Amino acid sequence: MRSSGRLLSATTIAVTALVLAACGSAPAASPSTGSVTGAATGTAVAASKFLPCVMSDSGGFNDHSFNEQTLNGVKAAASKLGTSFKTAEAKTPTDYTPNLTNLIQQGCSIIVAPSFNLVANVKTAALAHPNVNFAMVDDNSIDLPNVKDIVYATDQAAFLAGYSAAAYTKTGVVALYGGQQIPPVTIFMDGFVDGIAYYNKKNNKDVKALGWDEKAQNGSFIGNFTDQNAAKTTTENELDQNADVIAALASGLYQGTGAAIRSSGKKAVLIGTDSDLFETDTAGYKDLVFTSILKNVQPTVTAVIEQAASEAKFDNAPYIGTLKNGGVGLAPFHDYAENVTSTLADQLKIVTAGIIDGSITVESPSSLTKK
Repeated sequence: MRSSGRLLSATTIAVTALVLAACGSAPAASPSTGSVTGAATGTAVAASKFLPCVMSDSGGFNDHSFNEQTLNGVKAAASKLGTSFKTAEAKTPTDYTPNLTNLIQQGCSIIVAPSFNLVANVKTAALAHPNVNFAMVDDNSIDLPNVKDIVYATDQAAFLAGYSAAAYTKTGVVALYGGQQIPPVTIFMDGFVDGIAYYNKKNNKDVKALGWDEKAQNGSFIGNFTDQNAAKTTTENELDQNADVIAALASGLYQGTGAAIRSSGKKAVLIGTDSDLFETDTAGYKDLVFTSILKNVQPTVTAVIEQAASEAKFDNAPYIGTLKNGGVGLAPFHDYAENVTSTLADQLKIVTAGIIDGSITVESPSSLTKK
């Protein structure tokens, strides 16, 4: 069974390599394909004058998730360009507007906003400051020449995670919960339960999913991305219903899930989002991480900033991350590679190919990849 873990790891490494190859230089994104290609040719803005900036939502930059990935993307771009960068970390939503104002006043050339919760603030700022460019992660609603959308088909990657969770569970019960009921979260939830349903159909199983009713579009939410106690309580309730796989679709709140699993003494595992939690966790829960649903924000942000620095005219064409272009993916099973069926890696390859070629339909009402 060890071979299945190696196969999945190789698949993930290949996907990551594709993202880096595609996004390592300035992207030329197409609204229809979401492809990321091209290379920087020359420098439209002198490095000493180009200032990339990044703000966070209330989850902060140490969320082991999209805020942290965005910050790292900006850092990498600044290093490549030989310039400095500015940051503005929010503690509460009331910080969003003053943080944006502060960054604009510091002369930022481009400001990257990594959260759906920042959309209204970014739109207001972009309208008021047409000479400042913005990169808006997880939203496609701002139609302005100085705002570039960065969105991801995370339902595709979540489909693979749901399928894997259904293959792994010993109790036949898999649970999930979200941070807030917003499209970047519910798209994960739709894909995840669809993956479970597909596994059941293909393998004549009846794995139960707790925490999300896709048809009704309602389920279990914390209401934010910061309340670890609420995440712990929610997880405890799901564990009490016999779930042995918990998908914490709530950024850094996986720590509350980890604490609940640890204190319960039950043999349960967790699934994280955005980053590979096995690699990024610093809270002592990496041994509980079954896998993670990857949203490769960091290389995308780096590429978008490099492009903004290298071209005379800001390219606001949206970037769409998919399984095909490596914008999303599934992390390895790491410590649990020996605990999954020997055929799962091969099944995941088939499912991945089906999603990419369209023979397996993955559609979420929360999709941000279409206007």
